[in-house]
Amino acid sequence: MHAESVSVTDLMAEYGSPLYIYSRSQIEFNWQQFENSFDSHPHLICYAVKANSNLAVLNILAKLGSGFDVVSIGELERVITAGGKPSLCVFSGVAKTKDSIQKALEYGIHCFNVESAAELDLIESVAVDIKVKAPISIRVNPNVDAKTHPYISTGLTENKFGVGSDVALSLYKKANLSKHLNVCGLDYHIGSQITDTLPFMEALDRALELIDELKTENIHLSHIDIGGGIGVTYNNEKTIDIEEYIQSVVRKVGNLKVMVEPGRSIVGNAGIFVTKVEYLKQNDSKSFAIIDGAMNDLLRPALYGSYHQAVKVIDNAKGINALWDLVGPVCETADFLAKDRNLNLEEGDYIAIMTAGAYGFVLSSNYNSRPRTAEVMVSENSHAIVRKRETIESLFVNETIFKDETNQ
Repeated sequence: MHAESVSVTDLMAEYGSPLYIYSRSQIEFNWQQFENSFDSHPHLICYAVKANSNLAVLNILAKLGSGFDVVSIGELERVITAGGKPSLCVFSGVAKTKDSIQKALEYGIHCFNVESAAELDLIESVAVDIKVKAPISIRVNPNVDAKTHPYISTGLTENKFGVGSDVALSLYKKANLSKHLNVCGLDYHIGSQITDTLPFMEALDRALELIDELKTENIHLSHIDIGGGIGVTYNNEKTIDIEEYIQSVVRKVGNLKVMVEPGRSIVGNAGIFVTKVEYLKQNDSKSFAIIDGAMNDLLRPALYGSYHQAVKVIDNAKGINALWDLVGPVCETADFLAKDRNLNLEEGDYIAIMTAGAYGFVLSSNYNSRPRTAEVMVSENSHAIVRKRETIESLFVNETIFKDETNQ
């Protein structure tokens, strides 16, 4: 197996195991798919930073001219550090604080995606305090079922995100009267890992109905933000044709600028997680390949029950053939990366967990006091570490032993 032109085995020998490996050309290709799909229609691609926030990934996208969708001031600071422009960033998320709103306004954020009436009031009050006009878009919850995992469904009334159309209409009217709010657009986002355009188009139609209603109130928007959520292929499933989808949106929106927030579809298939087989263990009913990668490194299988293909880095028939569960060192039964995989394995084999570029490292932790793994970027035949592997000492560098002076 190779990452671009570099042997994965060589990368493992140089950087150690387990390891996240990313392909620069695949990230660029995936982003360019969106860019090319719009043709000449006004648009802004805002990469969803939460999918993979490594500075090297953000820098690659910034150089392409990408905007960014951030959900915390930390993500915005990451974007700026990586060379991204705040003027091309949208600030989403349901719990923006006063400090983060002020900081984003001072940086010149492109737009806030407002998620509640209380948030709108806070943004206005901060804008008054620092004497600026805050650009806002209302995130509308279209109550569309994306038919995805309930943990990544965001467009139903039972989800915490956005507001209903009736509430949105009243917020638009209120914002339109404010001297310190600039009403820019409408935003919606119905979920993640969606592989059918029908829910997207249903949500778009409902959003356009509200935009038409706003026009009757003499409120004219400049953009519509269609969110992200396009699925990638984990297990041979067919997913969305990006060009067809974007063009179907463009045909419906007239002169409105279209903003889109892809995350997984930019980085998902641009990364793999490689782990080493430490031990093989079999009993009467199960075969376990005990690996050095764990749920703290790649949480998706334990959190969502998600499927990732597992492929031997060196494709050969050596070892024991069985249906293997790939299980890690963390002291939890949920610590598995794959189950019942038909592989020939022997101790020392490297296994690549595929399509791990999105929601991989960003969800990792130090559970069981395990140092987080390294990340490597590959570009053609060159490669470099883009996040150093943590050390044992780094795990407790911010901790101190409590000294109770009263009981000495």
